[in-house]
Amino acid sequence: MGGMESALSRLAQAASAAGGARRDALEAAREALAAGGPRGVVEEAAKADGERYGVDVSNHQGEIDWDRVAGDGMEFAYIKATEGGDFVDRQFAVNWSGASRADLPHGAYHFWSLCTPGIAQAHNFLRTVPPQPGELPPALDLELSGNCHRRPGARTLAAQLRSYLRLVQHRMRQPVVIYLGHDFADRYHLRMLYHHPLWLRQILRRPPRGWAIWQVDGNAHIDGINGDVDLDVGRLNLIPGQSSFTPYRRLR
Repeated sequence: MGGMESALSRLAQAASAAGGARRDALEAAREALAAGGPRGVVEEAAKADGERYGVDVSNHQGEIDWDRVAGDGMEFAYIKATEGGDFVDRQFAVNWSGASRADLPHGAYHFWSLCTPGIAQAHNFLRTVPPQPGELPPALDLELSGNCHRRPGARTLAAQLRSYLRLVQHRMRQPVVIYLGHDFADRYHLRMLYHHPLWLRQILRRPPRGWAIWQVDGNAHIDGINGDVDLDVGRLNLIPGQSSFTPYRRLR
């Protein structure tokens, strides 16, 4: 963006100034448009009926004031828990308890490593994330960016992913949401992933049908979080213990 604040960041700030979730998102988008946002782009980023704004965070966001986040119109959060076979995000426990105290529906995500067996990654995630009634489905972050150097074949990778998904879904009794990075999807054409709720990144422009979570911006400014943060739109039923995702089912 060449240092210019994104249109969606202006949207988030306008919504914050107007009282977050209490203000109609499209009205905030139109105010952002009047402030210089490109026509059509900002309005497409506004959430539709039945959708919620949320954030996804990790240790990169530092200390977070979750009460302020919830007060700024955010209605769910995904929190990085683990990566690979032994890495635990140093802010996970603090973020998890903070979101709980703020009564903000939240789920945990794992960053997949192409250098570690799937079963070891599943054990790392499961021993880190505490069982908690009402939490959102677990998520699995699939990206090449930031990953290790190995690039296994598609069949090998599919087998490792199945091992991870079977164990995590069995233990947590919920479907795993798949964050599918463009780079990962371009290299690995794995149809098995599309049987899961999808979390897609597409800046400002609404993705095609079939997504459960849409990451709309990586540079949003949200009250309670220092610096930039990922802003998401979720098609979630945020009543504790429920979700609009497909029910748990065993992998074939």
